[in-house]
Amino acid sequence: MGKKESGNMGIESGNIGNTGSGKKFRSFLDLDVYKRTFEASNTIIFRIIPKLPKNERFDLADQMRRASKAIPTLIAEGYAKKYQQKGFQRYLQEAMSEANEMIVHLSFAKEYLKTSLDELDLLIESYVIAGKQLYKLQENWRNLTKRIVFP
Repeated sequence: MGKKESGNMGIESGNIGNTGSGKKFRSFLDLDVYKRTFEASNTIIFRIIPKLPKNERFDLADQMRRASKAIPTLIAEGYAKKYQQKGFQRYLQEAMSEANEMIVHLSFAKEYLKTSLDELDLLIESYVIAGKQLYKLQENWRNLTKRIVFP
């Protein structure tokens, strides 16, 4: 996870044609929200889940694994429907739901992992930011698709 970001949303906030870093927007891989949620998913799978107590390694761990993987996957799947506004927005809404679910799961994990509170707080903040980015992307997508020429 690393540093706490202020929510630079690149194209999600309406910066047409680039991700805010000067790099051209070419695919879902360029979306800040995709990168953020993919990184968070890896942190959860490889750093947080192994620390859970045995009695939660199946229930909570399974839910966390599923929900954390779902978000970047939904962004990628939705991007394939970028020309179908309702289709893409449906995937973004589902990704927002999964991000909210992850906030709850991570809050439960905080009760079990008292030694990882800082890391869990950063992950929760990352999902809060991702939810905002997804909302903004959904809100702006209709206007963006009118002005962006997709490859």
